[in-house]
Amino acid sequence: MSAIGTLRTGHIGLNVTDLDRSIGFYAGVLGFEVLREGKEEGRRYAFLGQDGQLVLTLWQQAEGSYDQGRAGLHHLAFEAESIERVTAAEAELKARGASFAYEGVVAHAEGAASGGIFFHDPDGTRLEIYARKGAEGAAAPNEAAPTCGFF
Repeated sequence: MSAIGTLRTGHIGLNVTDLDRSIGFYAGVLGFEVLREGKEEGRRYAFLGQDGQLVLTLWQQAEGSYDQGRAGLHHLAFEAESIERVTAAEAELKARGASFAYEGVVAHAEGAASGGIFFHDPDGTRLEIYARKGAEGAAAPNEAAPTCGFF
């Protein structure tokens, strides 16, 4: 073990182009609660979470959409408690016009029990909602690489 000890992800910060639109997506569609907002001129941000625990910070300081060809965030994955919750999220996202990388729940790899849905936020950031089990019968879109790797 390192001298630092065990580290866990505390929260994720995303740069967004339109804070109000992103709050609508992450709070209105994905169900995060707004814990705090700052809307001072030129310094707009929001802290979002669940059960009072910070999960995601949104910073309105981007000028363009997500670019998968640049170094940085590859994708952001959220774990759901069951595959049924994943399919419920998919239905809600479809109803709100989200764009998807694959149709329906897909397995993380051929024969894997874990799987989920892969989609994009309003700025094009790649997102995933998955469950650790329940995707046993789902196909994997890529045979030679993890499903989440190249969407």
